[in-house]
Amino acid sequence: MTLAPLPPLGTGTGTGIGPGSVWPASAVEEPHGRLLVGGVALDEIAESHGTPVYVLDEDEVRRRCRAYRKAFPEAEVHYAAKAFLCRALARWVEEEGLGLDVCSAGELELAVTAGFPPERILLHGNAKSPQDLRAALRLGVGRIVIDGPAEIARIAAAVGPHERQRVMLRVTPGIGAGGHPKVRTGDDGQKFGLSLRDGHAQHAVARVLDQPRLELTGLHCHLGSQITEVKPYLVAVRRLVGLMARTRDAHGVVLRELDLGGGHGIAYRPGDPALDVAGLARRVRAALVDSCASAGLPVPRLLVEPGRAVVGPAGVAVYRVLAVKATAERVFVAVDGGMSDNPRPALYGVRYAPRLIGRRSGADQRRTTVVGRHCEAGDVLAEGVPLPADVRPGDLLALPVAGAYQLSMASTYNLVGRPPVVAVAAGGSRLLVRRETLADLRARDVGR
Repeated sequence: MTLAPLPPLGTGTGTGIGPGSVWPASAVEEPHGRLLVGGVALDEIAESHGTPVYVLDEDEVRRRCRAYRKAFPEAEVHYAAKAFLCRALARWVEEEGLGLDVCSAGELELAVTAGFPPERILLHGNAKSPQDLRAALRLGVGRIVIDGPAEIARIAAAVGPHERQRVMLRVTPGIGAGGHPKVRTGDDGQKFGLSLRDGHAQHAVARVLDQPRLELTGLHCHLGSQITEVKPYLVAVRRLVGLMARTRDAHGVVLRELDLGGGHGIAYRPGDPALDVAGLARRVRAALVDSCASAGLPVPRLLVEPGRAVVGPAGVAVYRVLAVKATAERVFVAVDGGMSDNPRPALYGVRYAPRLIGRRSGADQRRTTVVGRHCEAGDVLAEGVPLPADVRPGDLLALPVAGAYQLSMASTYNLVGRPPVVAVAAGGSRLLVRRETLADLRARDVGR
C-alpha cells in the first residue's frame, strides 16, 4: 500500500475550502521524501526549533480569509479566535478584512494589543466574568453577545451613564448539528443561549429593549462544530427570522443583524466530508431573502464566524518518533508530543492522517497506532493508520490539519511544556510563539 502523492497547488476546489487535499495548498513532496510547506522543509524546521513543533502556513490562512470574503461579500466575517490566536494571526486576519470574535478578556486583550480594531470584535461566552465585561467595555468592543438573562442587567449596569453598548442575543433554535455530541450547541438542553421553544429568547428580547443603555442590534446562534451540511443553517435562518418578526410585531423594533455563528466542517483525512462554503453562502442568502420577504422584513446584515475552517488546514504538527513497540494486536509508534498539545482525539475521538517525512521509505505500509508520551491509555493521536513498516526512533511524522483546537486547548500535563509555533511563507520561516520551557513551568510554582 502506498500513499497518494500530494496534489499540486490549484487542484481540488480551487479555493482550499471544501473537499480536496488535507495539506496546505503550498505543500510539495520532494523525491527523497522531504515535505515542504510554504517553501520550507518541515524537517529543517524540526531541526532548528525542536519537536514537537507547529507550523502555520501564512498564505493558506490568508487564502482562506479571502475565500470567505468572496463567498460572503455583503456579510461580516469574524474569525473565531478560540480555534487559535496569536498576535501574528490577529494581524493577518485584520489585514484580510475579517472581524474577530473572542471568548475572554485574555483573547480580547491580546488582539487589541496586536493592533486589532476593537470595534470589529464580538465578545462571546456563556459565563462572562466581571473581568471579561470590564475589558470589553473599557476597550470598546463592537458587540457583546448576551448568552443568558442574568447578563442583561449586569452589562447594563456596567455601561457608563451617557453611553450605550451594542449587544446581540444568542438564541438556541432547537437544531442539533455537529460532528460530535460534545460540540452540538444549537439544540435545547445544553449550556448556551436562550431557548426559542420555551419563550425564554422572546422574553429576553423584551428585557434588553427595556434597557436604555443597551442597543439590541440583532440575533445570534451557533449550531455546533464540524457541520458538513447546509440544511441546519437554513432551518436556523427561518426560525430566527420568525423571532425577528415577532419582535417587530410586539415592540415595533426591526433588528438589523443576524449572526449564524460558525462550525463549518473541514476534512481531516482524504475523503472526509467538508462544508461547501460557497454553496452555504449562496443558499443562506436565498433563504434569508425568502424568509424576510414572507415576514415583511428588510433583509438584515448577515454575520458568520468561521474559526477551524480558516486556520485548521493551515497548520501542520511535526513530531519525532521516540519508540516503536509491536504487540500481538497492534504496532505502536510513540512520539514526543500527544494529548498535552492535541487533546482532540481523547476528547472527541477524532482521526488524523499522519505521514513519515524527511526520508523516503521503500518498506511496505502497515497499520500503525500513533500514540503520545503521556501517562494515559487514551493518549492516542491516530489509530490504525498506514505508515511504513520501517518507521524507527528518530524519524519525523507530520500531522496535517493541526491549526485549530490543538494548541488553543493545550495543557502542561506531566509538566511538559507547550510546543512553539513557526510561520512559513515564500520560502522563509519565523517564530511566532516560543516553546514553553521548564523554567516557565517552575516560575509559576511560587509555593514552599
